[in-house]
Amino acid sequence: MKRFKILSIDGGGIKGVFPAAFLAALEEDLQIRTGEYFDLVAGTSTGGIIALGLGLGLSADAIVQFYIRKGPLIFPSSKGFFKFSWLASPSKYKSDILQAALAEVFDKRLLGDSSCRLFIPSFDANTGLIHIYKTAHHERLRRDYRCTAVEVGMATSAAPIYFPSYRSDHDITLIDGGIWANNPSGLAVVEAISMLNAPPDQIDVLSLGCTETPPDFLQTRKWVGYWPLKLLDAMFRGQSFSSLGTAQHLVGHSNVHRVNPTVAPGQYKLDRTKGIEDLRGLAYQTARYASPKLATVFFSKPAERFAPMYQTNS
Repeated sequence: MKRFKILSIDGGGIKGVFPAAFLAALEEDLQIRTGEYFDLVAGTSTGGIIALGLGLGLSADAIVQFYIRKGPLIFPSSKGFFKFSWLASPSKYKSDILQAALAEVFDKRLLGDSSCRLFIPSFDANTGLIHIYKTAHHERLRRDYRCTAVEVGMATSAAPIYFPSYRSDHDITLIDGGIWANNPSGLAVVEAISMLNAPPDQIDVLSLGCTETPPDFLQTRKWVGYWPLKLLDAMFRGQSFSSLGTAQHLVGHSNVHRVNPTVAPGQYKLDRTKGIEDLRGLAYQTARYASPKLATVFFSKPAERFAPMYQTNS
């Protein structure tokens, strides 16, 4: 029986350069388009943008170039007193620059134009309910495929503090899917089993992170601001291990391949663009060692062509 292959990409802001460049290195080594080799691609926040790009036919290197060209515009650096001015605003950065950048790349293309199945988490800020954008890979999925790729990208990446919430064309106020699913690998496995009838023992998962730092959650510091600074990292780390554990429990530890190198604390930040070139180098070096094994598991044969239940008019 042909194995069902899942690509899962974490959220992480500009650190999405790492998974994008990692895939670009694989594409260069193997002379392939990675999006053609997976039966399901899941991505949250910056990972969702990468997933959209792959589904709409972009090479991984083209996505890396998007980060290089647009990253400094989306996350502009500021100095002196003015770097604290965002504290008086609901968000640190403006979303119109990100939206214009996505529109330049995706134009008016729809989620349903994807050549592979996509699974992209967001969160409904009005109701407190999860909101997952999905291609029409099941007969129940009659709506999302008609949404624009720009809407999906904006909705999954509207990270609180960093960007304003996103109001969709259907007047739903959405925020970053990382609120509950920064690592979507476990959810993607559940989707494959429950909606796509993939046998658990025939599933392989490639889960890409955006780098991590060594954990340090001992409350040895007595100042009141310690946990507010650590809380987000603790939540992301806990959700990631829970998601990976779910995937490993369902399909077997040996069938889940996690790539997420550990780096020094503060070396990279999700809104600091100065580390783009170093992230790119780290990705290429990581791929150098991972490529032989991953080539055998994931890239020996393309996935079966995705035939959506419902078609767009584009």
